[in-house]
Amino acid sequence: METTLYIPPLGLAGQFTAPAGFAAAVIFAHGTSSGRTSPRNVRVAARLQDAGFATLLMDLQTEEEKADPANQFDVHRQSERLLLAVRHLRATTAVERKPIGFFGAGSGAASALIAAGRAAEHDGIGAVVCRGGRPDLAEEWLNAVAAPTLLVVGGKDAPALDLNNDALARLHCVKALEIVPGAGRLFEETGKLDQVADSARSWFTTHLLKAANG
Repeated sequence: METTLYIPPLGLAGQFTAPAGFAAAVIFAHGTSSGRTSPRNVRVAARLQDAGFATLLMDLQTEEEKADPANQFDVHRQSERLLLAVRHLRATTAVERKPIGFFGAGSGAASALIAAGRAAEHDGIGAVVCRGGRPDLAEEWLNAVAAPTLLVVGGKDAPALDLNNDALARLHCVKALEIVPGAGRLFEETGKLDQVADSARSWFTTHLLKAANG
């Protein structure tokens, strides 16, 4: 089932897809100059849906905000919107009390990590996956993340590899760093994005479905 949601109070649009009998949900946090129609995130979301996860791909900025480049890296504002989306899903959809994870890409990785660090216990953030991300932008919030976190980096993306190694050392949760050989920053090489999707599915299956099953 696919539903277009409008997350209050700004009415940010989101595409919510809920397979029958899903036990957990994943909210996507895109990087700069992207949104709910990001082809890479749509592709990863489809793989998660096939594995029985509900997904929410949403815009993190209003149209007015998108016009100002200065807003693209406002990861703290965007993290707040992820938490608003969590609460909206719980209040208005069949997600209710089911486990929720974040999948962050680019600067969206920092937004996801900040939101996970800020989440109150009742928000139930059960796992985080970051693809080619900028976890360094989460700064001191890395220390507060409790949810199991997987960082996925392309083997050809040396700057991101350095940033993610540093972030891994600062995380105090269950954590892992996966390097995808031969992949660049956007995982555009043949088969590389599918490897990311498979890793995300495995991580969320282990940590979200385990929580859902008690």
